Amino acid sequence: MPDFPTFVKSPTNRIAAASQFTDDIEGYVFDGADGSQVALWIAHADRISQEHAHDFDEYVLVIEGRCAIIIGDSRTELLAGQEFVIARGTRQSMEVAAGTRTMHVFGGKRASRESDADR
Repeated sequence: MPDFPTFVKSPTNRIAAASQFTDDIEGYVFDGADGSQVALWIAHADRISQEHAHDFDEYVLVIEGRCAIIIGDSRTELLAGQEFVIARGTRQSMEVAAGTRTMHVFGGKRASRESDADR
């Protein structure tokens, strides 16, 4: 499957560009009852995200393609089906190849929707 199903890509769940750390990615967010979020992203070009940290843990699963998680001098390469947990407060960046699809589960609110700007 080269893309997410249409119902996943509802415009009401599209992540706002201002809420992204990487250019040329498309993301959709879903909220948990406990304040957590699940984000699904697809990279349209090879990219490296800005270094950043979260106030909550992050779980990363590569659905398709490849992703490298960069923490300090350590680089962890992930392929489809591989996963990684990043502890809260950890400075990180990610390198993704064009066409990579990932799922991220955040232990807190990470992303705002484009539709939130209209409220």
